[in-house]
Amino acid sequence: MSQMIHPFYEQHRGAMEAAMRDRLDLAEAMLRERARLSEIDGIRREVMDEFEIVLAQMPYVGGAASRMSDFFMRLTGFMAISRVLHRHGVPVPVIGEIERETYKAQLLTAPEAERLASGRQFMSPENQALMREQAAKSVTEGHQEEFPEDFVYDFVEPGPQDSFEFGINYKACGFCKLAARHGDKDVLPNICGLDFVAYAARGIRLERTQTLAGGASHCNFRFSRLPPD
Repeated sequence: MSQMIHPFYEQHRGAMEAAMRDRLDLAEAMLRERARLSEIDGIRREVMDEFEIVLAQMPYVGGAASRMSDFFMRLTGFMAISRVLHRHGVPVPVIGEIERETYKAQLLTAPEAERLASGRQFMSPENQALMREQAAKSVTEGHQEEFPEDFVYDFVEPGPQDSFEFGINYKACGFCKLAARHGDKDVLPNICGLDFVAYAARGIRLERTQTLAGGASHCNFRFSRLPPD
């Protein structure tokens, strides 16, 4: 019997599947040239079939009330791409390059003004207040019991000598938990690499020197505004 997709993700399924098809369109030339794959139509079908599996594996972490739900909806599809390319013998670093460049191209299809406005909203005092609130909630025993597959993180205030505006220390990662549960640890670092692409497209500099996927005690995200071109 196939696994059920959570109703929250089912509501967004059409948009997520459309985004996956767009990614595959953008990746086609790289799949031929860098991954040396020729049966692209077959690869597309495999990826979309794998994405059906991934949708059922995506953990529910609170739906619209949780900022982390959007992370799963935007990025977990790359797990399906990674799995299929890995099965076809594509080296993990090459998979990472293809995914980063594909994601960047997809993000840049949005108008620059829209992307930068999203970045300003992310960096805004109002959003920082929301992240402080959700970070404090994420570490509570009650939240972790209700959503055991969720991220657990602390909000980091800058010190007098710091150049970043604020930070997040992720002490538990939903993608790490998902990868451990389904045998995706080899390709997990590729998902981590997408963070830099996502924030840069919105005019945000992300600095990060360690990750849970790399064996560290936490992922140290530090955010600041990129200077305008």
